[in-house]
Formats: sequence, C-alpha cells, structure tokens
Amino acid sequence: MASKAPAFDVGDYVVYPKHGVGRVIELQNEEIAGMQLELYVLRFEKERMTLRVPTNKVEAIGMRKLSSDKTLKEAMETLKGKPKIKRTMWSRRAQEYEAKINSGDLVSIAEVTRDLFRPEDQPEQSYSERQIFEAASSRLARELAAMEKTDEPAALEKILNVLREHAPQYYENAEEA
Repeated sequence: MASKAPAFDVGDYVVYPKHGVGRVIELQNEEIAGMQLELYVLRFEKERMTLRVPTNKVEAIGMRKLSSDKTLKEAMETLKGKPKIKRTMWSRRAQEYEAKINSGDLVSIAEVTRDLFRPEDQPEQSYSERQIFEAASSRLARELAAMEKTDEPAALEKILNVLREHAPQYYENAEEA
C-alpha cells in the first residue's frame, strides 16, 4: 500500500467538520489491529480534546485546511444578508442548523449564525436557539481567528459587529409590515 505525502503538516490548522478548528500537533505511525496506520494527531484547544485521524480517512471525514480568503469573504458577506427564518417546526429547523454547523462549510455556518442572531432590542431567544447560535458563531469565530492570527474573542466580536450593523434594518422593516 503506497503512502502518499501527508496533506497537512505539523503545526497546520485544519477544520474537522464535527469539531471545528484544530491543530495538527504530530504525525504518528501506530499498529492497530495488526495494521500499520499513519495518523494525524489533532488538538482542539477549546474542547481540550486530542483526536487521532488515520491519514487515509481524511477525505471521507471531510477534514480540510482553513478556508480560502475568498470563502471567508463570502461568509462575512453572508452575515450581512437578510435572515431566512423558515416557518417549519423548531425541531426540524434545529436539525438543519446542526447539519449545517457539522458540515464544516464556513458559508453554511455563517448562514446559521445570521439566521439565529437577535439584536438586543428583539425578543429573547429560546435556550436551544441560543445554544445553536453560540455553537455556530463560536465555530465561525475560531476559523476566522486562525485565519487572521488573532484570538477567538476578538474574532467573535468582529462577527457580532457585522451582525449588529446589518441586522437592525431587517428587523425594523419586519415591524412595519
């Protein structure tokens, strides 16, 4: 079995769809169940979690490098758009939001963040809405922080500022309708 060159180097930030941004801390060769496996060892600081991913499973899992600048720009533009709130049951919407977050796609995560954002002068969110909003905005902030070489709180503040700036116009129009 020919081993191709690893797609990620030690020290690279990567996006693991179900967990967000992690860092490759080492490449390991281990024997598991009689098979030699080459593994990426990922560290997720926020969750204080270490994950070992076989290099041959990277594509199937959807692990990827950080988004391109173009994708980041598209995600930031998505935040400025009109929130799309479907009139379906919350449980179904919650599943769709979770699926978008776990897809690892930055623009989809930005859509969830935009759709669940509530300005201070709007009615309170339910607990589960708030949880999903925080999961999406945190995932978006971690990737933004890694790309802009800043920390998560600064990246989150940047995202919230974009939302605060653009959301009021949509909520004002809704009240007049």
